[in-house]
Amino acid sequence: MWNHYAVARKYEMRKRAKRVEETRRRIVEAAVELHKKVGPARTSLSSIAERAGVERQTYYRHFPDERSLLSACSGLYMEQNPLPDAGLWRQIEDPEQRIRHGLAETYAYYEANEAMFSSVLRDAEFHEATREVVTQHIAPAVAELSAALAAGWARGRKTRAAVDLAVGFHTWRSLARESGLSAERAAELMAGIVRCAG
Repeated sequence: MWNHYAVARKYEMRKRAKRVEETRRRIVEAAVELHKKVGPARTSLSSIAERAGVERQTYYRHFPDERSLLSACSGLYMEQNPLPDAGLWRQIEDPEQRIRHGLAETYAYYEANEAMFSSVLRDAEFHEATREVVTQHIAPAVAELSAALAAGWARGRKTRAAVDLAVGFHTWRSLARESGLSAERAAELMAGIVRCAG
């Protein structure tokens, strides 16, 4: 009888833990959608709770402050939408071919994730918690892409600056949205600029 009780209790605890995890995920997914639509700075706690179908106190049980929520949102979004794999680019020996290929992949990624990057980078300009997420999660990941693309070029500040500029979201946005270039054409143009700088 005691064994039956212990098994039933373990089953109930697992069920409860699963419900708690599902609620947490619903909150994060609701926040991610709102961040993409209106930006982290303009996303209210009440709109997240409403979209997730939870009460405010449930929200606070999972996320006692804004930073914990933003960190969870960043983690989930990047897990579902990972940046291109810079490790694969390093296998391309010719630096010019590597940068063309890497930039084309990066620009295609930016195009697919434009709404989120636009909202987050805009809000990071004036919203401290969003700026922290960008500094801790997004900037290091983009720096890794830049480092992979800079390998093999003549070392120097001008070359690295040109690569950093090429990898930037705002560079892609200007080339794609203002100049109407495809990812491939934009990558070609920026590869040429890096070659000149090097």
